[in-house]
Amino acid sequence: MKKTRMLLMAAAMAVAGAVQAASPSPPQVEYSADSLIETAEVSMKGRVHYTPMRERREMVMGSGGDKMITIMRQDKKVAWTLMPSEKMYMEASIAQAKSKDDLSSYKIEQTVIGPETVNGVNTTKSKIIMTGPKGEKMGGFMWTTRENIVVKMDAIAVDKKQKHRYKTELTNLKVGKQDPKLFEVPAGYEKMSMPGMFM
Repeated sequence: MKKTRMLLMAAAMAVAGAVQAASPSPPQVEYSADSLIETAEVSMKGRVHYTPMRERREMVMGSGGDKMITIMRQDKKVAWTLMPSEKMYMEASIAQAKSKDDLSSYKIEQTVIGPETVNGVNTTKSKIIMTGPKGEKMGGFMWTTRENIVVKMDAIAVDKKQKHRYKTELTNLKVGKQDPKLFEVPAGYEKMSMPGMFM
């Protein structure tokens, strides 16, 4: 049961990271924010820290649930999944860490609707149609800042006549320098192996 929760959390976090990667031009600024991820399977609150080449996502499933942290290091082409309660972590290449729901390979058609304030942040609302490499379709709306930070996204994917909803939202967004230590595996963590974790 615990492994299933971990897999769901990892998949949802991968979706959230892919949403940002799928934006027309990834942000070139550093920022932090509280985050909400919702899919049909999970709803999780957490925290995100971002730099142009590094990203850290902290998530807790449900009240008092397991905490999981993912660190994506584009500069090292590696992804780490940390389990603080067990002081353990897993390592995979960026290619292995991409979930089946990865959105970064989708082609995006974006139509600007206009300005809109989301959680106190000035954004531009756009209608989006995303097409995957195998013809998968996703459509919905995306709200981005002038730095191209995706503050909110609400979309529905259609794959083999099945519909999947994805929703991400940031609050308490603060643009500014992030501590480099946030993007490293803490001392005292033991490396573990779990084949198929990211497949």
